[in-house]
Amino acid sequence: MKKTWLGSYPAGVEPEIDVGSGRSLLDLFDDVFSKYGDLPAFTNMGQTITYRQLDQLSRSFASYLTSDLKLKKGDRVAVMMPNLLQYPVCLYGILRAGLVVVNVNPLYTPTELSHQLQDSGTKAIVILANFASTLEKSGVKVDHVMVTKIGDMLPTLKGAIVNFVVKYIKKMIPPYQLANALKFKQTLASDRAVNYQRPEVTDKDIAFLQYTGGTTGVSKGAVLMHSNILANILQAREWIKSSITEREELVVTPLPLYHIFSLTANCFIFGSVGGHNHLITNPKDIPNFIKEIKDLKFTAITGVNTLFNALLNAPGFQEIDFSKLKVSLGGGMAVQKVVADRWKKATGCTLVEAYGLTESSPAATINPLTLSEFNGCIGLPISNTVVSIRDDNGKELANGKVGELWIKGPQVMQGYWQRPDETAKTIVDGWLKTGDIAMILDDGYVKIVDRKKDMILVSGFNVYPNEIEDTVAKHPGVLEVAAVGVPDSKSGEAVKLFIVKRHTYLTADEVLDFCRKSLTGYKIPKHIEFRDELPKTNVGKILRRQLRDQPSTQQAS
Repeated sequence: MKKTWLGSYPAGVEPEIDVGSGRSLLDLFDDVFSKYGDLPAFTNMGQTITYRQLDQLSRSFASYLTSDLKLKKGDRVAVMMPNLLQYPVCLYGILRAGLVVVNVNPLYTPTELSHQLQDSGTKAIVILANFASTLEKSGVKVDHVMVTKIGDMLPTLKGAIVNFVVKYIKKMIPPYQLANALKFKQTLASDRAVNYQRPEVTDKDIAFLQYTGGTTGVSKGAVLMHSNILANILQAREWIKSSITEREELVVTPLPLYHIFSLTANCFIFGSVGGHNHLITNPKDIPNFIKEIKDLKFTAITGVNTLFNALLNAPGFQEIDFSKLKVSLGGGMAVQKVVADRWKKATGCTLVEAYGLTESSPAATINPLTLSEFNGCIGLPISNTVVSIRDDNGKELANGKVGELWIKGPQVMQGYWQRPDETAKTIVDGWLKTGDIAMILDDGYVKIVDRKKDMILVSGFNVYPNEIEDTVAKHPGVLEVAAVGVPDSKSGEAVKLFIVKRHTYLTADEVLDFCRKSLTGYKIPKHIEFRDELPKTNVGKILRRQLRDQPSTQQAS
C-alpha cells in the first residue's frame, strides 16, 4: 500500500505520533485540571464553570457513584440529557470513577431506550426530568436513577425560576413516577470531593459504550476503550495544532455532547488545550441560537450540513460576529458545496469537512484547516491512520477506483458490545469496514461517494444520492433535499426526491429541467415530493431510510 496522502500532509504534521500508550483519559483530565484550572471550561444559559470547578464537581460525582451507590469498576452508567452544564460533570465524573459512560439520545422512544439500557446492562442513569416519563414507560428497572432539571446548575434564584417556567408555564415535563429516584443536585456535595479516590484505570479499560446503527438497523454498542478516545484526541490535536492557540479557543457547541463528533471534537480536543465550550441546549431553535452567539467572538464552530444551512438562511445571521472565527468544521453527513461556498462568503472562514464514525472514536480523515476553498473531499488520513479502498471481495483497489472505504488505526473500536457476529462482519484483520463508498485521489485525498446502503440501482447503474442532492441543492429555490431509491417496475429502482422549498413558486418541472442540465438520463429523478420538513436525527442528519419507508404525503410528479 502506497501512502500517497503523506505527500499532501500539512507542514508540521507528523504521520506517526505517540498516541498516549499506557495512559488513560484520567491522566489527561489530571493534566488539564492542573494546567487550566482558572480558565472557563463550559458555558450554558449564561452560567460558566471553570476547569477547577469541573474538577471538584466531577470528583464529587465520582465519589458518590462509588461510595454511596457502591458501583464497581466497569459498571455502566447512562446519561440522557441535551447540552447542559450537568453533562460534562456527569461525563468526567463517571470516567473518573472507573465506570463506563453510556450516552443516550434524549429523544429516544421508550422502546429504543429499553433496548439500549438492557443491552448495555446499565446500573445507573442520570436523566433530565423532561425525559423521565420515557424511562418509566420503557419498563426497565435501573438500580439507581438520578433526575436533574434544566436549571439545576444555574445560580439558585435563576435556576428556581427556570425550573418553575419549564415545569408549570411551558409544561415541558410530562408526569412520571420513578420509585426511589434521587435528585442529581444532592450528588454534588462538596465534602464528597475530598473523599474521592482515583481508581486504577488502564488504557485497555472501556470508557464508552457508544451506541450506533439506529438509523440503519438495531442499535449496537461500539466498545471504545480509553486508548481509542485518547488516541483520537491526540491524533486530531496534532492535525489542527497550527490553527489553534492553547488557552484561547472559544468553540460553539451546538451538536449534542452525547454524539461522538461533539464529544471528542468539542469536549475533549478543545478541552485538552484549555478551550472554552459554549454549549447550545437546543440548536433547532435557530433564532435563539443566533441570539446566543452573535456577540461571542468565537474562534471555532462545529456542525452538520443542515445546521450550517439553517443558519445561513435564518434572519439575523448577518448580525453574528465572525471576526475571530478561524475553524469551521463539518462532519456527521456530507457537506454540500453550495452550503460551504455560502458559508465562506458570509464568514470569511472555509468550511472544512472531516470524516469519521462512532466506531473510530470518530476522526479518521480531516482536511487541512488551511484550505482556501471547499474541495469536496473528506480530507487526508490523520496521523497513525491508514485507509484502503476495497471491492466486494476485500481486494484493494488502485487510486481513482470506487469501492468501500476501510480504516485502520489506534482509534478503531474494540468491537460491538456482546455481538461477536456483528464485530466479525465489521472488523477484518484490524481493518474497519465503514460501509461508505469512496475513492482515493492521486494526491491522497479521500472522496466519499455515498453510503453503501443508500446506493440506488437504476437499470444496473449505480446512482449515489449525495451526487443528486449536491446538484439539486444548487437550485436557488431549494432549501433542503434528500434523494432515495424507490421500487420501479421497469428499472428496478428509480430516484425519488424529497424537497423543502426555499421559494413557494418552485415546481417539480422546474427541478427536473434543472437536473437535466447536470445529470445523465438514468440519474434524473422520476418522482418529486415536496415536504414542509425532512426527518432528521437529533444531530441534524437527514434520515433517508425513514423517507424510503414512510408513505408519501404528497406526490408531485
